[in-house]
Amino acid sequence: MTVDAVITGSHVVLQNTVIDRNIVINDGKITDITNDLPASDLKIKGDGLVCLPGVIDPHIHYGVYSPIEQAALTESKVAAIGGVTTMMRMLRMGGSYRRNLQAHLEESSKAHYVDYTIHASILEKPQIDEMEFCKTKGISSFKIYMNLGEEIGHVYMDMQPGDKSLREAHVEMTLDMITKIIQTAASLNCSVLVHAEDYHMCSCGIHTAKEKNMDGLAAWSQSRPADSEVKSIKTVSELARKFGCTLYFVHIGSKAAIDAIAEEKRNGTKIYVETCPHYLTLSYESQKGYLAKVMPPIRSTKDVESVWNEIQNNRIDTIGTDHVANRLQLKLGGDNVWGALAGFPGMGTMLPLLLSEGVNKGKITLPQLSYMTSLNTAKIFGMYPQKGIIQKGSDADLVLVDLKKESKVSANTIDGFSDYNVYEGWSLKGWPVKTLVRGNLIADDGIIIGKPGYGKFLARV
Repeated sequence: MTVDAVITGSHVVLQNTVIDRNIVINDGKITDITNDLPASDLKIKGDGLVCLPGVIDPHIHYGVYSPIEQAALTESKVAAIGGVTTMMRMLRMGGSYRRNLQAHLEESSKAHYVDYTIHASILEKPQIDEMEFCKTKGISSFKIYMNLGEEIGHVYMDMQPGDKSLREAHVEMTLDMITKIIQTAASLNCSVLVHAEDYHMCSCGIHTAKEKNMDGLAAWSQSRPADSEVKSIKTVSELARKFGCTLYFVHIGSKAAIDAIAEEKRNGTKIYVETCPHYLTLSYESQKGYLAKVMPPIRSTKDVESVWNEIQNNRIDTIGTDHVANRLQLKLGGDNVWGALAGFPGMGTMLPLLLSEGVNKGKITLPQLSYMTSLNTAKIFGMYPQKGIIQKGSDADLVLVDLKKESKVSANTIDGFSDYNVYEGWSLKGWPVKTLVRGNLIADDGIIIGKPGYGKFLARV
């Protein structure tokens, strides 16, 4: 029998170890991990390379600053080049999911190079009654933004397909809404993703900082203090315990927030924790300008150390990028930190940063990296064992990385919608060189060779 493909001679990262084997692929699945070398239509030479499960990025914003039919093309290209084989979109829908969701699904199906799925943000009261409808469409996780309300309730919703106009909105995420979302999600056996910042505290902090004419990323961090994260974490965790809902805290990057989550876990709340590469590599003390403005803010160098410690002690479940596909002109739309746009692209640098600053500097092992960037995400969001692991019967979503390859970060080579990168010029050691999705080679040494529309929507229950 001739199989579709064999990856030969790579260091294969399994759940608890790394072994040297050949990976046999047929009909999009891994059919064997062996020393044998069966006849194949394609042989991919992996000598000297590490084979990881394809990265699952649980936290991506695209379709906000360009419509989804364009954003899916540009950002799934970034994903493929960066070793991401499954994208999880944070869909911010204005109006009715019943009326508008199908158009997004249809346009998405034509444009992705890699596989993808959706978290549905609940931003308006009528959308709570549509959560069950979303679940029938394969969406089983919902996001709440506790940072939106009062003077800081402004948000850009996702564009409608075919429309390039920015969709500005104002959101009031009241306690009553949060309670009903948590209760509904629990009744549907769905998880809730939480942006944990208290908008009352943030609004007050921003107002005070502006009155004092403060500026810079340190001022941004001070205006949105870690205590605002702690307050939100405690509030929503109490509700989750009451209704039996599973929480997933996104973009956690402060020691105070980590400690608060640990306490709520001890109280009995079922919680998963995500951090982002920028909370492992950037601090307001090390960054100049406004490119690294994000919510929650990057914190101190001590907070960076604390997040690494949590990873080394296996207390961080996943790593997501909070990738925002925006452009420099809009990003730096003001002459101070208050006028700059929050959020920046990060999907293309996620794996290189973790290889360079984590694996190659001895801060994490390859199996730990695989857990946080693939396996745990697949398990948490109902994609395991189809995704997230190198084993017989799973999808052949694989990324070959060269731990010795050194290259500088450039927005030009990442080639997405964004025309800048917060890590521009950083020299990183360890880069993805080949990405396979369901057994097909999609990206090879920074070049896309796959076809748009190959990526499939993953319906989750």
